[in-house]
Amino acid sequence: MNFDLPKELQEYLIELDEFIATEIKPLEQKNDNIRFFDHRREYERTDWENGGVPKAEWEELLAEARAVADQAGHFRYAMPKEYGGRDGSNLAMAVIREHLAAKGLGLHNDLQNEHSIVGNSVGALLMLSYGSEEHKKLFLEGLIKGDASKSFAFGITEPEHGSDATHMDTNAVRVGDEWIINGVKTWNTGIHIAAYDLIFARTSGQAGDGLGITAFLVPMQSDGLKIEEYLWTFNMPTDHGTVSLKNVRVPHSAILGEEGKGLAIVQHFFNENRIRQAASSLGAAQFCINEAVKYANQRKPFGKPLSTNQGIQFPLVELQTQCEMLRAFIRQTAWQMDTYGAFSVSDKVSMCNYWSNRLCCEAADRAMQVHGGMGYSRHQPFEHIYRHHRRYRITEGTEEIQMRRVAGYLFGFMKQQKPKGM
Repeated sequence: MNFDLPKELQEYLIELDEFIATEIKPLEQKNDNIRFFDHRREYERTDWENGGVPKAEWEELLAEARAVADQAGHFRYAMPKEYGGRDGSNLAMAVIREHLAAKGLGLHNDLQNEHSIVGNSVGALLMLSYGSEEHKKLFLEGLIKGDASKSFAFGITEPEHGSDATHMDTNAVRVGDEWIINGVKTWNTGIHIAAYDLIFARTSGQAGDGLGITAFLVPMQSDGLKIEEYLWTFNMPTDHGTVSLKNVRVPHSAILGEEGKGLAIVQHFFNENRIRQAASSLGAAQFCINEAVKYANQRKPFGKPLSTNQGIQFPLVELQTQCEMLRAFIRQTAWQMDTYGAFSVSDKVSMCNYWSNRLCCEAADRAMQVHGGMGYSRHQPFEHIYRHHRRYRITEGTEEIQMRRVAGYLFGFMKQQKPKGM
């Protein structure tokens, strides 16, 4: 068995590093753009008087970076070649996202807005898999480029129903060639700039049924649709809105995928995103460890480096050991997704995800401790990393839900999808 990364992927990481150094870092420093990444970051990013949403200047900078990356041939990496991409595999995307996150905060990669110079274009990939030809003509190119006018948020979670999407109260009733939707959705991430909300509503069956839920692309300008509030969070700004729908009418053509099979889209979205999120959290954890080691070698209280103390060494050794084991596991799982199908290793995807998100929080906390008062301050990035990645221990499936999912496969209550070709 050869565990070396493919040569072309190793070469691409070098190419990315050169692009960051020559194009992205100068843009990050231009016109005091660094204020969005240093101790001023939360203040400069947040429009406090407008619901706490991201400031326009912040998002304009992200859009500029994406455009530069797209022109250089990086942003579409995960997309098929016919759409200007490089057919990036799950393995390649996992390695790239770990690599970028391990560099720390910067314009090259900032997960608070799911921003990266190598786009994690889940919306575009879902549109390729489930969109009609009409949908693809309308949305696909805009989604690939990150154009907000073609973007959509995900209306899955409800105030009374979080982890169990099968018990949603939002419903849609067909009248002729239209559907009338009523309900409330919360935690609609990106809703402040989205042109559409992908609303999941029950169209048949009973609460708890896996079938009977349909996904609708609902224009944000629809009569009866209203953003009720933005949910302020541990890490600001917020782009998480609560949306109400009162007799919202959409045409039958608004359905994404098949009627009654909307949960397949949700599961596809989660599986694709979880392995990449796992890799990002691993990269952020590695950054925290690296910075803590560097500081421990430099800092000399009582006349000797902090790094000579076992109380400093041993916690970082344990974290580094976990990183090494998790790195191998994430890459193995991503390779298996590419080889045997994304749903053939769903249990392993969940294992990678919940453990890496937890590890990142532990590494950020340890880096704060090693750095002392400055580690706790916003002059260092660790508190920001902790606050941001703490989110991923809840979103897209809590730790407990993912452990329950693993248990389902482990004890035989659930069955994996058969690998490709079997």
